[in-house]
Amino acid sequence: MNAGHSMSELMGEQSGSESHDQYARGVTAGALLREAREAAGVHIAALAGATKVPVGKLEALEADDFSALPDIVFVRALASSICRTLKINPEPVLALLPQGESPRLSNNDGGLNATVKGFRSKSSSTPFVVPRSKTLVWAVGMLLIGAALMIFLPRSLEADLLALFKQPAPDAVISTPAVDVAQERPATAVSAPASATSGVEVTAFAGDSKESAEEAPPVPAMSSAEASAVPASAVDTPAGVLAFKARRESWIQVRDATGAVVFQRNLAPDELVSVSGALPLAVVIGRADATEVFVRGKPYELGSVSRENVARFEVR
Repeated sequence: MNAGHSMSELMGEQSGSESHDQYARGVTAGALLREAREAAGVHIAALAGATKVPVGKLEALEADDFSALPDIVFVRALASSICRTLKINPEPVLALLPQGESPRLSNNDGGLNATVKGFRSKSSSTPFVVPRSKTLVWAVGMLLIGAALMIFLPRSLEADLLALFKQPAPDAVISTPAVDVAQERPATAVSAPASATSGVEVTAFAGDSKESAEEAPPVPAMSSAEASAVPASAVDTPAGVLAFKARRESWIQVRDATGAVVFQRNLAPDELVSVSGALPLAVVIGRADATEVFVRGKPYELGSVSRENVARFEVR
């Protein structure tokens, strides 16, 4: 009995030594895995799909290139997964792989009172920085300045800028100055000739009958009957569908029913102008607070149609 038992132990030791010699002659874990995969007739791409591991990592494992793999723990786990997929014993393969090292605790003599160096150095070396903070502050500042300018900009300056950008062409409208009207016929309205393109009559009135009478030269011949034919309120009450009187310098634009500009220019202080055309007439006044409007001889209130000192309305 003792002789048989010792004989079996001797044979086991011989077989173990033979397998060890076989591994020492160049058999590796990667070679065993490749031989098992080829024996099972499994393509490496199919094995990658089954294990959900990239083909490159499987090729690195079969070539024993452990440097292309994350760590030895991953290598051993991947080898075990491949063995389970190929239905082979994983022990011979794992025996040829390096053993994973257990994590070691660093020797620190400071105890509980030791300073956490990693946290301290990280917090001190990387201060909190907001990227592009200066650019953001400048952008917000410019927006606030623009909003303040829009709110506190004087309305008169805004109307002047609007009038500057909407100056008409030099030959858009022909009007007769108030002094010339007084020289030809005192206290009467003179009708200016209409342009060939617009076909609209534009009438200019003297701003102040008293000043016109003082500046105008004496008329050679005029009967008393002709002088009495002009009513005293002819200058104060403008005729026509639409009339404007500027208390200060103002800008006016009038369009007729076809959209054509029939009147567009700046009015001098105390200048009175009458405009008529195909109704409805669309009117834009640059300085509403400095302009009086008369519709069919009656004053028209601009307060309800003004916004930021610019009035817009229609005359039907």
